[in-house]
Amino acid sequence: MARSRIIHIGKIRIGGRNPLILIAGPCVIEDRASCVRLAGRLVRLARRDGIPLIFKASYDKANRTSHTSYRGPGLTKGLEILREVKERYGIPLLVDVHSEQEVPLAARVADVLQLPAFLCRQTDLVLALGESGKVVNIKKGQFLAPWDVRHVAAKVESTGNRNILITERGTTFGYNNLVADMRSLPALREYGYPVIFDATHSVQLPGAGDGATKGDGRWAPHLARAAVAAGCDGIFLETHAHPEQALSDRENALPVSKLGRLWQELIGIDRVVR
Repeated sequence: MARSRIIHIGKIRIGGRNPLILIAGPCVIEDRASCVRLAGRLVRLARRDGIPLIFKASYDKANRTSHTSYRGPGLTKGLEILREVKERYGIPLLVDVHSEQEVPLAARVADVLQLPAFLCRQTDLVLALGESGKVVNIKKGQFLAPWDVRHVAAKVESTGNRNILITERGTTFGYNNLVADMRSLPALREYGYPVIFDATHSVQLPGAGDGATKGDGRWAPHLARAAVAAGCDGIFLETHAHPEQALSDRENALPVSKLGRLWQELIGIDRVVR
């Protein structure tokens, strides 16, 4: 697979021959206590097993199937909670950003600003993310071919920012379904940036729940193993202490109690591949 540039996020190095990284956290911040508590569990696991970890959580899930779905605590309160996580644990943060107005505020707290898959062709948002100077994680739209992502990356590059990650999260496959094509990972890597595989969003069944997105999380570990075997640079997993109680993506999230064992399997595969 093509060699990528190396992206620096604090002490974490992504790309090249650097070890596999993990981006993990809840789909959305549900409340301060549960977010801080889950971050603590992930940090302890990362320290125990030497995992290069970036904590992910959303302050607002703007892309919801129904207007009645839980969206999160909002920008101001959500960033306060994430700032507490960062100060308490000294861990890099990733958040998704849905408008140009949010960018400067999110950039004060987060280390990685994520371009949501559904918004990946919104030029003004892409440019604002690039101009922030932060690492930009481009999530490939479900409607895009891998080779279309180069145009999104070029928009970020036009701002002078080449701190880019590209994340595969599945491709629309008929109605209410996604398919994960592992050919996408080496194809995306040809653009010179580290490639992340989002295992839990790739098992979504968008809109299949009559007003809500459903999914089948049992396949997420299998897809994660396949992606690491294909040579990705990191794995993105939404996790929760009790997924059945989660307020968003409950059917896709990996129980945090199962993450340690899965990571050992992924690291074993990564060592063989590299």
